[in-house]
Amino acid sequence: MKLRLLRRRLTISAPRMSVRSAMPWPLRWAVAAIVLGFCAAIGLWAFEFGRDIAGLDHGSKEELVRLQTEADAMRAELAKAREERDKAQSIANTAGTLVTLGKASEDKLVEQVKQLQAENQSLRDDLGFFEKLIPSSGAEGIAIRGLQADVQNGKDLKWQALVIQASKNAPAFNGRLELTFSGLLNGKPWTMSLPGGPQAFSMKQYGRLQGVLEVPPQVVVKSVVAKVLEGTALRATQTLKL
Repeated sequence: MKLRLLRRRLTISAPRMSVRSAMPWPLRWAVAAIVLGFCAAIGLWAFEFGRDIAGLDHGSKEELVRLQTEADAMRAELAKAREERDKAQSIANTAGTLVTLGKASEDKLVEQVKQLQAENQSLRDDLGFFEKLIPSSGAEGIAIRGLQADVQNGKDLKWQALVIQASKNAPAFNGRLELTFSGLLNGKPWTMSLPGGPQAFSMKQYGRLQGVLEVPPQVVVKSVVAKVLEGTALRATQTLKL
């Protein structure tokens, strides 16, 4: 029964009924959105107004300004540190270059000193050797001067000889130098000549001949005999005792 009475009240058959104009749904949604936006604007305005009254925004702005100032100062210090680092790196690179150049110059100087010492020793040897170029008074023809022999490293026998023509305007001389080395090998007599036989040479006024002969380590060289041969004829001879 109650359900029937409720249906009669809600339908056209109700005792009293009023007719109203219906508003379109899009317009209703638009009005609702405007009302909600207006309420949100009022709420935001109230929030901002309350924050200004409380002084919260003022402190935030000051803190932001302070942080920006500190950030700028840190950027300036970082730029300065980078500049100092670049200067230090440049100085270090320059110092490294100078050290390298100094080391190269030192090595070059050491090499030059060694070379000069070797040249000085060679000049001394040449001076002592060529001093024997001065002929003896009254000596003419072919002569052997400056015969030398020295054992090096216990097995290498370095020898040199100077052959000269004492006469002025001497013709060219073509001959051979024969060397015979004598000594002891384990207490027994030992002799040896140049491996290739007499050494041929040609000279005008003088001729310098030299070489290195390898001898057994047990050999003790006692003497060297040098002979200058022209064909089969003996032109000069000299004996050196060691």
